[in-house]
Amino acid sequence: MDIISLAREIGKEIQKDQRYLNMQLAKQNSDDDQKLQDLIGEFNLKRMAINNEAQKTEQDTDKMQALNQELRHVYAQIMQNPNMTAYNQAKEEMDALLQRVSAIIGQSADGEDPETTDYEQSSSCGGDCGSCGGCH
Repeated sequence: MDIISLAREIGKEIQKDQRYLNMQLAKQNSDDDQKLQDLIGEFNLKRMAINNEAQKTEQDTDKMQALNQELRHVYAQIMQNPNMTAYNQAKEEMDALLQRVSAIIGQSADGEDPETTDYEQSSSCGGDCGSCGGCH
């Protein structure tokens, strides 16, 4: 079996994994939640209004502050929605699985022993990779 065939087998196994199934269910529940979808639509409209105001040569500072406050309020409502919370949790678990698989493959390509190399996310990781020196 060649490497690409093996990668396809990994893809099939990922789609059988409970983390994948949980994420798909959470995504469907979020997509079906009309209140959540309305909030996301409102958030996108607020973001576009902010972008439009920011592009004006003479910006209305008070309007920008009000729009930013409205945007933060809508974002908070989105993030408090139970379906969004469940989706975010499921996505984090799926992302952790994919990071681990990717790290094992990458480290193996760097000469590490595929049987022993691994990746465990540091508990101090804040998720913002901008200032990170690397996961492995």
